[in-house]
Amino acid sequence: MRDHRPRARGTKIYSKPPLSHQALNKRMAERGLQVPDAAKAERYLRHIGYYRLSPYIIPFHSERGDHQVRPTASFDDVLDLYVFDRALRLLVMDALERVEVGIRSALTDHMSLNKGGPHWFLDAAHFRRRDRHSGLLEIVRKSCSDQLDRDAESNLEGLVHRSALEHYLTTYGTPELPPSWLMVESLTLGQLRSLISNLADRSDRTAIARSLGLNEPLLMSWLRSYVRIRNICAHHGRLWNAGLGVYPALPSSPAISWLHRPEVIADSPMRAKRLYPVLVSLQAVLDTLSPNSSWAVRLSELLTDHPNVPLHAMGIPADWRSDDFWSRHLF
Repeated sequence: MRDHRPRARGTKIYSKPPLSHQALNKRMAERGLQVPDAAKAERYLRHIGYYRLSPYIIPFHSERGDHQVRPTASFDDVLDLYVFDRALRLLVMDALERVEVGIRSALTDHMSLNKGGPHWFLDAAHFRRRDRHSGLLEIVRKSCSDQLDRDAESNLEGLVHRSALEHYLTTYGTPELPPSWLMVESLTLGQLRSLISNLADRSDRTAIARSLGLNEPLLMSWLRSYVRIRNICAHHGRLWNAGLGVYPALPSSPAISWLHRPEVIADSPMRAKRLYPVLVSLQAVLDTLSPNSSWAVRLSELLTDHPNVPLHAMGIPADWRSDDFWSRHLF
């Protein structure tokens, strides 16, 4: 088990001065990056920022280890990798949105219909840890309080419709908190995962997982990975070759939609710790939630449009499209 004591701070003093866009442009050129259009490069540095763009230069470094880049690398190569990563984040967020909405719906449907009605979550008996249940109620109370602190949502000429939470709070006084289908909308994905993991009966988690075509262990593992992925995407972080830290568990049951050749991931520790298992897991859930989705096609098109992006950095095998898991969506 990992030692959770804080790690020691570094001992050096940070003394790097801020640099102008022109100076940063000059630094890239001095390190060997071809910058044929200085004005274009400075424009991107101004609107993206060197701090955000610089990690996309690293794949083009030479093997000398002194920040020098390969002689053939250009600023346009770096920019193409940045544009690819941005498009990848948007594509992944599209799948995550569908998965997240599906989980919210599955949770509230199952618990409301089987565990005491629309306000089931008020009963602490449904939860393993009472402290975390109290924290959940505080989150929902704050969401309600924040809603009432805002100006009233108007209904101007029928064009603006009040939110469901606004309607509940200004119409009903009891129960204090809104029903389950409104409660779940006040939670982040991380808070949603925490709620599900805190359910007292494993059978409830199993029922929620089944609605996504999963079993309970996979649901909890994949949700943990999705929280990490969503945070990266929401903060516009580097996704394509990021070290995620948490990775989806691999299915052992043939009932779970997965690669026809699972050994591609299972037998490769490097591949298991890259983005590819996450992409496969998202498509696996979409196979249940949205079987006619074009998501796999759009993923294929994105990789085709950026042929210079190294697939191995994402753990994607060169022949990934030939696996039946993907090909049935692509051909």
